[in-house]
Amino acid sequence: MTKLLTLSLCLLGIITFWCHQLGAADKSSKPTPYQTPGAPAEPKVSPRWNRYHDVPQAGALLKQIAAAYPRYAKLQSLGKSFGGNEMWVLTITDFDHGKADEKPAFWLDGGIHANEIQTVEVVLYTAWYLTEWAGKHPWIDRLLKERTFYMMPMMSPDSRQAHFYQPSSTHGPRTGLRPVDDDRDGLFDEDGPDDLDGDGHITMMRVKDPNGRFKPHPDYPNLLIEAKPGEKGMYRLLGDEGFDNDGDGEVNEDGPGFYDPNRDWPSNWQPPYLQGGAYRYPFSILENRMVGDFIATRPNIAGAQSYHNCGGMLLRGPGVPTQEYDGADVRTYDRLAEIGERMLPGYKKRRVGTELYPASGLEIDWLFQMRGAYAFTNELFTPFNFFRDPGEQGFFAKDETLQRFDKYVLLNEGSVPWHEVTHPQYGKIEVGGIKKSWGRQPPSFLLEEECHRNMAFSLFHADQMPLVSVQSVDVKRLSDKLTQVTAIIENDRICPTRAIFDVKHKLTSPDVVRLSGKHIRVVVGMTDNDPYFQKPDEQKREPESLQIQSVPGNGVVYCRWLVEGNGPYEVSVTSVKGGRDAKRTQ
Repeated sequence: MTKLLTLSLCLLGIITFWCHQLGAADKSSKPTPYQTPGAPAEPKVSPRWNRYHDVPQAGALLKQIAAAYPRYAKLQSLGKSFGGNEMWVLTITDFDHGKADEKPAFWLDGGIHANEIQTVEVVLYTAWYLTEWAGKHPWIDRLLKERTFYMMPMMSPDSRQAHFYQPSSTHGPRTGLRPVDDDRDGLFDEDGPDDLDGDGHITMMRVKDPNGRFKPHPDYPNLLIEAKPGEKGMYRLLGDEGFDNDGDGEVNEDGPGFYDPNRDWPSNWQPPYLQGGAYRYPFSILENRMVGDFIATRPNIAGAQSYHNCGGMLLRGPGVPTQEYDGADVRTYDRLAEIGERMLPGYKKRRVGTELYPASGLEIDWLFQMRGAYAFTNELFTPFNFFRDPGEQGFFAKDETLQRFDKYVLLNEGSVPWHEVTHPQYGKIEVGGIKKSWGRQPPSFLLEEECHRNMAFSLFHADQMPLVSVQSVDVKRLSDKLTQVTAIIENDRICPTRAIFDVKHKLTSPDVVRLSGKHIRVVVGMTDNDPYFQKPDEQKREPESLQIQSVPGNGVVYCRWLVEGNGPYEVSVTSVKGGRDAKRTQ
């Protein structure tokens, strides 16, 4: 019995020892995280993408990204806005593989209209996604080696902060906050909306009136609809919350601002009496001028995205209806946008001037017409997303759709119910309607999807910017003294190295293909789009450095030299917007 007890205790000790060792091993070995496609499993920086960031929070996030990923991200301020906020630009690329300004670059910005708040989130999300996946995702690694991204999340930070923390509607402030005398009475910003009930939302005013033309919707009482002909109404609408602050008989006629930062760009600029919202002269808005100076010193920017809201559109210029781009440039835009329509359900490609509205002084027109970069404005969020209804198209959702979504999905969180207040001029009235935090902006649970899908389209566009390479170099001896060197220069992306508009208006310099080698003399240099050089374009001056107007998208250009002197030879190509490459013969 004693021996049996001793043996049992020994076995129990051995089992306990190994259980302890196995437990220790389990604790020391980190379990593999469950990887959900579309997001890093263990990010260094962990923001929430179902919420909106105010100006200090957005700046703090940019600093966190730059600190966590110094190899890939560098943060700088272009200066301070009118209201004293930093104008942050984050440069993202693989700094260990080439200089940022020698790679084809993509510009992203958001928040030029500050009430369009999801635009900032998409730029922040893109910066976060690229850096978190760097070193973990082969496609992202290649993209960061080949491309540079310049990102400005907040083009109008002063107004963004005002939208967050001052009374406003979903539509404001769209303008910047420099004081402007809108009603020309010698006073500035003296009669803007007033938050009559102090809830932070500028909603609508109504008053009971048997002669009014509006009545509550039968299914959605928070919505007023017009009474039918011959039918009595119950209410008169009085406009946005506010009263006559300056005693001139008008209400809300001179609020903060008003000028439009997206009517201030030099391309097709028109004065205010022709283009509403234009300020004093092109680039008269300080924040825009900072951006313009930054972009103008970086001719390698070949693509751009300036995010706006809403309406679910992939917009291109020109904004002037009587203008149109060359057919080849339109086809490039269309090829990009048609992929975007598949990536962004409910979105449609549009031309601003003829399919939206005429507009002058647009940022995307300046980016393409004066900087040579294929630029889009994605109008973020679409009424289609509420109920995935193909019939819901347009800039804003139908009123009934908003109310139905608020009732059944938001659980009445999107609206302020009508309630009574005392108005200094009108007496007892009611205020209510859509909150400032919803209507143009997606609710929390749809925000991350909007961020990711639009980011994916911009990354696709960036990947399809031009990228030149020396496909091959062929050497053929013609005689004892003369050698023929033929090179094929390839651009395997959708966008050409220079748009037709760029070539016609000489916005950037031509691409250059150079033949070099020791003790050689180039006698003749020529280019052609035909491999048989049936109609070559001979370059008389400096034939060793051939100038190419553009390498077409998904195309090649053939270069040929007649050379005295033995190799080896090196062929190099340098493109302002398409990068550089070289190949050397043995």
